[in-house]
Amino acid sequence: MKILMFGRGTITTLYGWALAEAGNQVDFYVRPGRAAEYGSEVDLEIRDGRTGRGVPVRKSWPITMREELDAGHDYDLIILSVNHYQLEDAVAFLSTRVGDASVLVFNNVWADPADAVAALPSAQVIWGFPGGGGGFTGSTLRGGVVKNVFLGFYGDSNRGERYQAVRGLFRDAGFSVSESKDFRSWLWFHFILDAGLLTQALAVGGQPELFASRAAVKDAVLLMREMIPLLKAKGGKPGLGAAVISRVPAGLLAFVLQKFLSADNMYSFIMEEVERTGHMTRASAGRYARDVLAEARRLSVPLPRLTALEPVFGQADPAGPIS
Repeated sequence: MKILMFGRGTITTLYGWALAEAGNQVDFYVRPGRAAEYGSEVDLEIRDGRTGRGVPVRKSWPITMREELDAGHDYDLIILSVNHYQLEDAVAFLSTRVGDASVLVFNNVWADPADAVAALPSAQVIWGFPGGGGGFTGSTLRGGVVKNVFLGFYGDSNRGERYQAVRGLFRDAGFSVSESKDFRSWLWFHFILDAGLLTQALAVGGQPELFASRAAVKDAVLLMREMIPLLKAKGGKPGLGAAVISRVPAGLLAFVLQKFLSADNMYSFIMEEVERTGHMTRASAGRYARDVLAEARRLSVPLPRLTALEPVFGQADPAGPIS
C-alpha cells in the first residue's frame, strides 16, 4: 500500500516505520521548509511491542518527505494523527487534497467525530486510535508501540472495503486490532481518562510524582469519575470502563492503576519517554482539562473537582513540559 503520513510527528513516525517494515511505501507530508529542518533520517531508539514485552530497536531510518500535496496524488491511505485541537485545521487542509485516498483519523477527538471531519468525503474516512507514543529529542525518536491498535465505527462511517483494507494493513504488519461499534463513545471516554491523568499530573508536578503517590492517583480516578455524567450529557454511551470507574472504590482502582503504571511494561515505558522527551507540554496537557470544563459549562454539568484545579491548568506555561 502507498501511504502518506500527515506530518513527521511521534505517532506518524512510529507507525510509518512499522508499516514500512511490513513492505508498504511510506512518505511523510511536512510543511514547506521542514524537510531541511528535520533531515532525511530519523534515529530510532524505540521498543517494538508487537512481540513480547518490547524488542529494542536502535537504527537510523531514512525517510522520504514531501512539502507539496494536491488532489492528483496516488496515495491509497493518508494517516492523520495530530493533537485534538489541531484536527480542524488539518482536515481543512486535506479537504481539497484528499483525492481518492482513504483517511485514517488516528488521534484523540473531543468534538463530535462526524462534525470534526465534515469537510472530508465521509465514505473515505476511517476511525482509529494508536497504541504507542513517546517523543523526539532532535532527530532521535524515543518511545514505542504496543501490539494493539483500535479501530471503530460511528454512525454510517465506512465499514466497507476501505475499512477492511486498513484493518488488514495493521494485521499484516503484526498488530492486533480491537474494534468498537460505538467509536464516538470510545473516543470521548479515552479523552476523559487522559484529562484526569494529565490534570492530576499538573497538580502534583509531573507524571513521576503522580505515579509515585497512590493518593494522587486516587484523585485522578475521582476526576475521571465526575466526568462520566458529562460523557452522557454529550450523547455518549458509557461502557464497561465507565462502569468500573463509577462503581469500583477509588482507592482500589488507584492501587491497581499505580501498580500497573509503575511496573516494567510497554505502557509505563511509553509514558516515561513522553515525560523524558518533554513531548507533552504544560499547555497541551492543560488543554484537555480546559476543553472538558468548557463543554461541562456549556451543558451545565457540574465538575467541582476539575473546577477547583482550574488555576493549575488554566494558566499553563506554553513553553515548558509537565515537570
